[in-house]
Amino acid sequence: MKQPDQREAEAAAADPWMTPERISLRNLAMSFTQKEIVPHLQDWEDAGELPRELHRRAAAAGLLGIGFAEEIGGSGGDLRDLVLLTEAVMEAGGSSGLLASLLTHHIAVPHMAAQGDPEQIRSFVVPTLAGEKIGSLGITEPDTGSDVAGIRTTARRDGDHYVVNGAKLFITSGVRADFVTTAVRTGGPGPSGISLLVVERGAAGFAVSRTLKKMGWLCSDTAELGFSDVRVPVVNLVGPEGSGFLQIMQQFQVERAFIAVQCYATAQRCLDLTLEWVKQRETFGRPLSTRQVVRHKIVDMATAVDVARTYTRAAVDRIIAGDTDVRMVSMAKNQAVEACALAVDTAVQLYGGMGYLRETEVERHYRDSRILGIGGGTTEIMKEIIAKQIGL
Repeated sequence: MKQPDQREAEAAAADPWMTPERISLRNLAMSFTQKEIVPHLQDWEDAGELPRELHRRAAAAGLLGIGFAEEIGGSGGDLRDLVLLTEAVMEAGGSSGLLASLLTHHIAVPHMAAQGDPEQIRSFVVPTLAGEKIGSLGITEPDTGSDVAGIRTTARRDGDHYVVNGAKLFITSGVRADFVTTAVRTGGPGPSGISLLVVERGAAGFAVSRTLKKMGWLCSDTAELGFSDVRVPVVNLVGPEGSGFLQIMQQFQVERAFIAVQCYATAQRCLDLTLEWVKQRETFGRPLSTRQVVRHKIVDMATAVDVARTYTRAAVDRIIAGDTDVRMVSMAKNQAVEACALAVDTAVQLYGGMGYLRETEVERHYRDSRILGIGGGTTEIMKEIIAKQIGL
């Protein structure tokens, strides 16, 4: 009869999430976070942005290129590796705002990587994965959020250039960005009129209109961008004209899964911190952990985290297999958002007054997590997608 430890070892060997390479990646990411991020995170929160040097250091460590092919300057791996990187950064004391800003290239360059244009890969993808350039994605507008098909920023063809006019809002890393992969309207109304165009910093008429001040994600710069007769070379068109909407929708599923991971990873970090706190914090001569109501709250946190992680990982497995389930991804995001909301609220409550102080880590997670049910498609939009998928 096999012993339990032997069965566990065999199960781990068969688990694609637990290969030796992925265990090494997790350890590397945690070590990098503890050394290069945690000691400086509050300073970056105060500054309102991450230093460019962090991108270069992450690239040198092989972390920035995770999920991108080596042929285009990446480190190899797939979405599982990005998930494990995210989990490890959070486990080691990072933040979802840090991840959003450091890993913005995961929404800025995948469209170019997928299209495979050699010049775009050389000009934008390779230097971004090397930490030498910062990219962002420009979709949301002042009057258009989840309704991507309704964007109003226009790009009119004029010889070998497009002339771009309009505005973008809530653009992550938009203040620091060297280029913005921008959704523009090159055709008529609706999805078929949308294209993707790379607009570079320094182009005449392109400017950061405002640096936005937010509730959370303080270390992640967020911008409103303005485009006034900006001339953009036709060679910066990503994929065929009119294919932008489809490209955005395809990448949205990965982005939504990534947000789900940020949610349950944040929840897990709050659970870990709160477990430690209730064991050492005493009230009326006894640790908080000895009280049934506290233990039950912790159990609710642990259950929600495990369910969200298991379901999200299953959705990621489907994406990797080329069998993306839109309903499943939407459900995973909403389930993880709920788990995160429960965890951060419970953590602050059990920390008491300390949980309300800026010096306490759970306070930051409480603020940072609020955006996760909004970005990448709101909870309500996810429910509408699910409703359609189940026949309503």
